[in-house]
Amino acid sequence: MDFIDKMLEKLREWVRRLTDAILGPQPEPEPVTIPVDDRSRRNP
Repeated sequence: MDFIDKMLEKLREWVRRLTDAILGPQPEPEPVTIPVDDRSRRNP
C-alpha cells in the first residue's frame, strides 16, 4: 500500500505542476469550518 500511496502523491504533484504551468499558480484551498451543534452533549 505504501507504494500506491507514494505513486498517487507523485501523480498529484505532477498534476498540480501541470495546472500551474497552464493556468498559473493557484491558491491553496482554505479549510472550511463546519459549525456543530453540541448543545445536546452539554445538557444531560
